[in-house]
Amino acid sequence: MPKFSWEGKKRTGQVQKGEMEAPNEAAVNAQLRRMGIMPSKVKARGKGLDMDLTIPGFEPKITSKDLVVFTRQFATMIDAGLPLVQCLDILGKQQDNKTFKKILINVKDSVESGSTFADALKKHPKAFDELYVNLVAAGEIGGILDTILNRLAAYIEKALKLKKQVKSAMTYPTTIIGIAFVVIAVILVFVIPAFEKMFADFGGTLPLPTQIVINISNFIQKYILLIIGGIVGSIWAFKRIYKTEKGRAVIDKYALKAPIFGVLIRKVSVAKFTRTLGTMISSGVPILDGLDIVAKTAGNKTVEKAIYKVRQSISEGKTIAEPLEQSGVFPPMVCQMIAVGEQSGAIDTMLNKIADFYDDEVDDAVGNLTAMMEPLLMLFLGTTVGGLVIAMYLPIFKLAGTVGG
Repeated sequence: MPKFSWEGKKRTGQVQKGEMEAPNEAAVNAQLRRMGIMPSKVKARGKGLDMDLTIPGFEPKITSKDLVVFTRQFATMIDAGLPLVQCLDILGKQQDNKTFKKILINVKDSVESGSTFADALKKHPKAFDELYVNLVAAGEIGGILDTILNRLAAYIEKALKLKKQVKSAMTYPTTIIGIAFVVIAVILVFVIPAFEKMFADFGGTLPLPTQIVINISNFIQKYILLIIGGIVGSIWAFKRIYKTEKGRAVIDKYALKAPIFGVLIRKVSVAKFTRTLGTMISSGVPILDGLDIVAKTAGNKTVEKAIYKVRQSISEGKTIAEPLEQSGVFPPMVCQMIAVGEQSGAIDTMLNKIADFYDDEVDDAVGNLTAMMEPLLMLFLGTTVGGLVIAMYLPIFKLAGTVGG
């Protein structure tokens, strides 16, 4: 939308200047008159270098932090009594993220055209997911949009914290193992050949560990392109398989059973399920709609299937707890607490209590995982790098012993 610089006088005679985005000059004049300003000069700004211009495919992504800040500010402004369109206008103009700014301006235009706030958000699924849209719709219907927005902000913050905890648990071992493989590759490709040449000049038979290391080095040097191609191809094949329904179902099933990370994945799944469903039920979203959205955002096919079974069970007039227990995904304690919540009529409160408990459980699991991985990684590094060094120095020790004898 083009920008116009304008100048005008208020009824008091005070001269004011400013800038405004509008479809055309007539729209600027009309808006200024509504603001009680008599325009004297309206001029389209020269295009020059458009700082909002973004290269297709390189637009800035909308982060969870952007969404949390927007939601918190929006809730505060609605609670203060500001009109919806004015809130969107203010928040859109002050938004630093260019992608999010365009979306908010489009949402404002849709609302001005007569759409509901939820319908306007629904047009931008990359920024506002089904959970966000459905909760906003419930807030609009119930007249508690500010309360719903505060709940949404709290939910996104806790979900972001959970995501960061899992990411931190994965980052440390991945980084250490990556560095270890780089170091080992450098030793095998560049250092070992220099030792091999030196040993050839000495003559004689090399110790078995040294010969094994030299053979591995020669193999890697000879087939390094095939090895790199094989690694890249394996990663590509894994991603392709994971995109298929059957492939993802199998991988997700075994991920929950993994010896080290399986427990963490299960706890994260329970925390996410209970937090999301609890937030939706407490906000007035029908439980069947809530379960449908929770299933889609589960992030694990095994958990998703279990949630859909729960949904089917409820549609047939049964309870939530029974099919959850039968799935084998959710711990017995969680199922029993949900059953108590159903009987007492406070299922949303119970779900949020479970989510708080499992947030702490995830925190402890991440700490325990890091503490357990550290000695294992040190052992791995010491064994591999230390073994290579010892293997290379064995002939030198042997030669020194022969000369000394």
